[in-house]
Amino acid sequence: MPPFRLAHISDPHLPPPEGSLGLSDLVSKRALSAIAWRRKGGQHDKAVLDALVADIGARGPDHIAITGDLTNFSTAQEVTAAQAWLSALAPLGRVTVSPGNHDALVGPDEAHRFAPWGPWLADDETLAFPHVRVREHVAIINLCSAVPTAPWLATGRLGRTQLSRLVEVLPDLAALGLYRVVMLHHPPVPGVVSARKALEDGEALRTILATHGAELVLHGHAHEAVLGALPGPMGPVPVLGVPSASAAPGGGHPPARWHEIEIGSAADDRQVWITARGLSTSTGAFEALGRYRLAAR
Repeated sequence: MPPFRLAHISDPHLPPPEGSLGLSDLVSKRALSAIAWRRKGGQHDKAVLDALVADIGARGPDHIAITGDLTNFSTAQEVTAAQAWLSALAPLGRVTVSPGNHDALVGPDEAHRFAPWGPWLADDETLAFPHVRVREHVAIINLCSAVPTAPWLATGRLGRTQLSRLVEVLPDLAALGLYRVVMLHHPPVPGVVSARKALEDGEALRTILATHGAELVLHGHAHEAVLGALPGPMGPVPVLGVPSASAAPGGGHPPARWHEIEIGSAADDRQVWITARGLSTSTGAFEALGRYRLAAR
């Protein structure tokens, strides 16, 4: 059986449609975010994102994992625009989205705010996070760290209920011999982002992974290429982050990149290869920047 090929992208920051912000937003956190968006200028480029999506399409992965920040101000117009973008990205059921802090900028801390993205969150939309999607020999465990925060903060939180359910699902999936991929927006490794952007209950998540394990964790938020690890019961759990999928060269962060993750089917000798595909500053095209194998688990 050929390997399962998973594409990981993050933080596309789709351009907000005209009229996304109204007068009422001038007295909310959205106003601060709008100022920051304008200040960043050309850091995010829709043409770069389109080129990245075309590169993914040419590679034809089995599934696409998006770790958040599809929007900028979490307005209804942006959510609808993101829905249309997701519909065009790949057939339904082949894309999984973990919302980011920009997708929950203001409003109630309730999971139903992401209902318009339901088909891209889970197979069973009636269940709360974490959602589990089994694809061949891979289990995609979708967590949500996106919660509204005070001005100047971009922290995340999973919450006790979500973490309790994670404790239940991880051993069950391991017993089935599935390769468990955990995805969330905020980095679970300490120090990757500053305290004002960190995962508030990261220690609780790390304790769960140390006890019950996972084969791979994917995140975004940092707008950097990150290769880290967390303690697991059978050895280190690799943790991967990618730069923003729309990051333009010279914008203050590494240019756009995505990871092609090839997950072998043989559980007794499973090989997992990572290919980083990024925007070349010399050619202006997406190409393979490097390839490496994750240590066998």
